[in-house]
Amino acid sequence: MSIVNEPGFGVYVHWPFCAQKCPYCDFNSHVRFKPTDDARYLAAYRRELDSVAAITGRGQSVSSIFLGGGTPSLMQPSTVAGILEHIARLWSIAPGAEITLEANPGSVEAGRFAGYRAAGVNRVSLGVQSLRDAELRRLGRIHSVDEAKAAIAIARRTFERYSFDLIYARPGQSAHDWRDELGEALALAGDHLSLYQLTIEPDTPFASLHKAGKLVTPDPEAARALYDITQDITQAHGLPAYEISNHARPGEESRHNLLYWRYGAYAGVGAGAHGRLVRASDGVRLATSTLRSPEAWLAAVEAGGHGFNDLVELSAAEVADEMLLMGLRIGEGLDLRRLAELTGHAPSADALARLEAAGLIAPRGPEGRLRTTRDGSLVLDWVVSELSSSFAKLNGGRTAPALSPA
Repeated sequence: MSIVNEPGFGVYVHWPFCAQKCPYCDFNSHVRFKPTDDARYLAAYRRELDSVAAITGRGQSVSSIFLGGGTPSLMQPSTVAGILEHIARLWSIAPGAEITLEANPGSVEAGRFAGYRAAGVNRVSLGVQSLRDAELRRLGRIHSVDEAKAAIAIARRTFERYSFDLIYARPGQSAHDWRDELGEALALAGDHLSLYQLTIEPDTPFASLHKAGKLVTPDPEAARALYDITQDITQAHGLPAYEISNHARPGEESRHNLLYWRYGAYAGVGAGAHGRLVRASDGVRLATSTLRSPEAWLAAVEAGGHGFNDLVELSAAEVADEMLLMGLRIGEGLDLRRLAELTGHAPSADALARLEAAGLIAPRGPEGRLRTTRDGSLVLDWVVSELSSSFAKLNGGRTAPALSPA
């Protein structure tokens, strides 16, 4: 009997436009100095969703929808409504499905919140990033702390669930400063909070400043101290980490993000979106990505029905690597039984014993889940590499015939 429990099916919609590009950001976001043709983009999203449904079939039940970016709160509420209505025409929407929209906390975007709620959005994620005005300016944000607090208050009144993001380990940030700011954030937070260490991404303005010595981030020891403060304070406040950078009261985790980390299937539409699909005709898992340029994506969809620049069949080994990378990010860990059944691969006993002895993975209980420790989460890429390189095929070296849906 199959033990595979599929995590669900989600839809990710990427809105690639921002009012201003932040200097730390390497997301696929673009600034345009003329109004966006929402009606034209809505028609394109509908066509690309049709192309995805032709691959997956229409028997899926959508458990979560996430409108990300970019800045989706630059969309008109009617555009959001049109996208959600089309998703509901193609697939069934599960009762209580989580429908999240990312938003900037500026007054213009917050003024649209009621419209988004009427469109069907039931959760909002706000990109606050700091509760210090000077730091917001340094991060290139165009809202103030007062605007952020006002937007949080509107979100609390408008949506069933809300969350906001902060960036820490910023240049010059001390442990005392972060304790104070995190305490203020927890007083404003609902049941979910995302807390990201600042990373210097290639080909960003911050990367250039960092290389020139004009932007100095905390050294590894200081960054580790800030990370430990984050884990301890949020745990004490009742919002433990359920993923490396995400904290929630039990039961209030982001269901859409859990779908990613549990290696569920999801459609990715819009310029620069990625997806992981299960093809209805044969159960093969596919990786999709779309053209990053909004204009190129739009032209491709209008000409051919989709903007895919990659639609690749994943091998069992590739699925195993991805499951390992995603599953070890979350506190619940990776179900090794599901890994084996879906892919026919498993990490070697020697590798598991070595990493456990080093304090990087936790002892496995009777449920057979593989988890990192706090120390292991800080060197996650290395842990994943060690386990992946130890993979052995099961079933006498044959790949398990389980790339089909359960």
